[in-house]
Amino acid sequence: MSLSKVYEPAKYEDDIYALWEKKGAFKADPTSDKERFSIAMPPPNETGTLSLGHAMFTIEDIMVRHARQQGKDALWLPGTDHAALAVNAIIEKKLTDEGTNKHQIGREDFLKRTREFVGDSRDTMIKQMRAMGFSADWSRLRYTLDDSLNRMVNETFQKMYQKELIYRGHRIVNWDPKLETNVSDDELEHVEEEGVFYTFQYGPFQIGTARPETKFGDKYVVMHPDDKRYAQYKHRDTFEAEWINGPISATVIKDKAIDMAFGTGVMTITPWHDHTDFDIAERHQLDKEQIIDFTGKLLPIAGEFTGMHIETARPKIVEKLRAKGLVVKEEQGYLHNVAINSRGKGKIEPQIRLQWFVDVNKPAVRWKGAEKSLKQVMRDVVESGDINITPKRFEKVYYHWIDNLRDWCISRQIWWGHRIPVWYRMVDSQEQTYVGTRPPKDDKSGEPWQQDPDTLDTWFSSALWTWSTLIDQEKAADYSLSLEELFKLSPDFQAYHPTSVMETGWDILFFWVARMTLATTFMTGQVPFKDVYLHGMVRAEDGKKMSKSRPESIVDPLTLIPKYGTDAIRISLVWGTSPGSDFNWSTPKLESTRNFCNKLWNVARYIEATIGDSKIDLADLKIDTPTDHWMMSKLQHTTKSVASHLDKFRFSEAFDELYHFVWDDVADWYIEASKTQPNLNMLAYVLDSTLRLLHPYAPFMTEAIWQNLSWTNQTMLITAPWPNIAKMPAVDAKKALQFDAIKQLVTEVRFICNTLELHKPNLIYESSTLLEENSQLVAKLAGLGAIEQGTGQGIKLSQTKEQAWLDVDTKTAANFVAQLKSRAEEQGKVVKNLEGRLANKTYVANAPKHIVDQTKAQLAEAQGLLDKLVESYKRFK
Repeated sequence: MSLSKVYEPAKYEDDIYALWEKKGAFKADPTSDKERFSIAMPPPNETGTLSLGHAMFTIEDIMVRHARQQGKDALWLPGTDHAALAVNAIIEKKLTDEGTNKHQIGREDFLKRTREFVGDSRDTMIKQMRAMGFSADWSRLRYTLDDSLNRMVNETFQKMYQKELIYRGHRIVNWDPKLETNVSDDELEHVEEEGVFYTFQYGPFQIGTARPETKFGDKYVVMHPDDKRYAQYKHRDTFEAEWINGPISATVIKDKAIDMAFGTGVMTITPWHDHTDFDIAERHQLDKEQIIDFTGKLLPIAGEFTGMHIETARPKIVEKLRAKGLVVKEEQGYLHNVAINSRGKGKIEPQIRLQWFVDVNKPAVRWKGAEKSLKQVMRDVVESGDINITPKRFEKVYYHWIDNLRDWCISRQIWWGHRIPVWYRMVDSQEQTYVGTRPPKDDKSGEPWQQDPDTLDTWFSSALWTWSTLIDQEKAADYSLSLEELFKLSPDFQAYHPTSVMETGWDILFFWVARMTLATTFMTGQVPFKDVYLHGMVRAEDGKKMSKSRPESIVDPLTLIPKYGTDAIRISLVWGTSPGSDFNWSTPKLESTRNFCNKLWNVARYIEATIGDSKIDLADLKIDTPTDHWMMSKLQHTTKSVASHLDKFRFSEAFDELYHFVWDDVADWYIEASKTQPNLNMLAYVLDSTLRLLHPYAPFMTEAIWQNLSWTNQTMLITAPWPNIAKMPAVDAKKALQFDAIKQLVTEVRFICNTLELHKPNLIYESSTLLEENSQLVAKLAGLGAIEQGTGQGIKLSQTKEQAWLDVDTKTAANFVAQLKSRAEEQGKVVKNLEGRLANKTYVANAPKHIVDQTKAQLAEAQGLLDKLVESYKRFK
């Protein structure tokens, strides 16, 4: 026997992956005339190592392996992301730990250190992805800072600038004083912070705020035009008021953005440091004045508080207002949301800055014969069905985000990333600006050109991922070729774009998926993908987010491989999960998937041993017995159903069918039946087909088994096609149903024998063709002593049409009924106890979510057993 007693991952997996790569099994061929299937791998950030969340790439691997089985030319294009903001935060922390900072070491040294760090990270992550069995086309590996991709970024910037979709202007941005950079709205986290809510007297009005340090420049008081409490005040009325640093002249502004129900219905605004206030100021053309500098300290407008950090100044400002009698009320324990940078965790201080923005509202995009804005196109592609989102409920979330989308600030004040392709110089005291894909040439007409020091938002380059990665890299180095020419001269772009599907986490629907739609429709006139599949987030076993602050919550998938095998890990991430729904990592589930893999291995070992040296010819497959016809019908149904599930992105449902097919149909029934009615060709055929069906989920184990089969005409399972139902032997439905009847009878006999601890009782039947023709099989499967024709007595079988009895005495039969009643009563107590626990509101509210879910699962299982016992008792009493 060539298959070892147990499956040992270390013995097989590295060699199998090496075989796949050596044989070019992952490579796509744009010259092929096959149907295309393509996925662009979401490039993981080069920030260290892969997480369990990245192991969800398993879903993409399932897709691409199944596409190959369907005979498609399949491309899974891998890559990594330079992750500007995230990597920058890591390097800056490292410098802080060394007692220095980026300003002290300079830009070049900073970039050198960063390149070394991301290079090491990239190598580590690619090794991890290989270990997980990901069958990506590594010959096409891309990196967001590749020269060719950098050109595509610059081309996009230039084209958008020429169309006036990119502009430079003073607008309010999310400023992080800690990392000294802007961040986008989508990169913010909002955390609850407890503080004090103050009510101040501001002339004739009372205003509320949790941030008195921003109020030095407040000279506008805003109220809703329909607020009857302030009807006597007209828009643009003025009044005098005593304020922090003395008397001021203030102006009344009427605006519908004010919430009349909040506080007094009146507020002052700080246009420089608040997004809502900025919008109000823009509508009414109000003055804007900076109060806080870019390090979080107060500017000279703050008078005596100048140079103080806002956290230090806040209580001192309140004390001064208190001394002036302007503090009306102070509410302790006030909870409010504070925005922080999700990367560096710095607290956001909105600032007005001269930055680069993408205009999402300007109608400058030609789409389907009409001029539309980027926002309109982003909505149109989903509403029209050009892009389908799974699960569909996320369409509403997507539309809501688009409807509230502001112009996108794309400039970042960090050094790592794509440098903004803009140069400036002074000529006759006038600033000249040049935007292009390459630096302009200096001449003697003015000062030397200086490139903008800022870099682009990471998501700007990532937004081009599906098409920029398909441009021929060598041809992209030839700047004499236009972008339109590069599209035509790049075989990969012509063959694989738009890509078939984008599979990613729901959390970057806005960060990435929406922005890919924005940029790709504008640059290529195509959608980036036809389908979007959003998976849920993997949470820790306690239901909380995996976090570096809780090291014990983080699971490294590679540490699990030696014990469980890669296939068990892959299956555990997919089975029982639904699109767009977060789920808890579960060690018990991993143990369950490992048990399944062991079951598959044992099935293969049994079939291999049973066949031995016998010659197998799958082309000469003949089936005759009810067992064979039943097995073939199950195989045909499973093949069709699983393919349908996979085509519709129902990955959990597909595996659930495979699980029960292997465990129940093949292992529990067909193999046991084959010990009485062996059909070696059929056994081989079942194993052959089962391995093909399971390969997308468990590629290593299925390939390891396949390599040991003597009858295969394919060198590798990864290149073998999906089972062809049309070429399978025809099924005799009546014979297949005969085996279903045998199963039903055997199941009932087993239940009774188990309950009464009977050992090989006899079965008596009056007249039964089924039992006459299959007596040996039924006796073997049911553990019977003999099957005889005669007069019925004992326990009558009630779950079969056959008139049959287990030959037991009256007392034993009565004991059986009594035991059923007793077991039903005991099980009823278990169900009642679990129901009581879940009815306890305190328990449900305070117990960890995974414990409550576990209790619900226990109740469902207990209720199912109770129903079966009650049903049996009613049948036999």
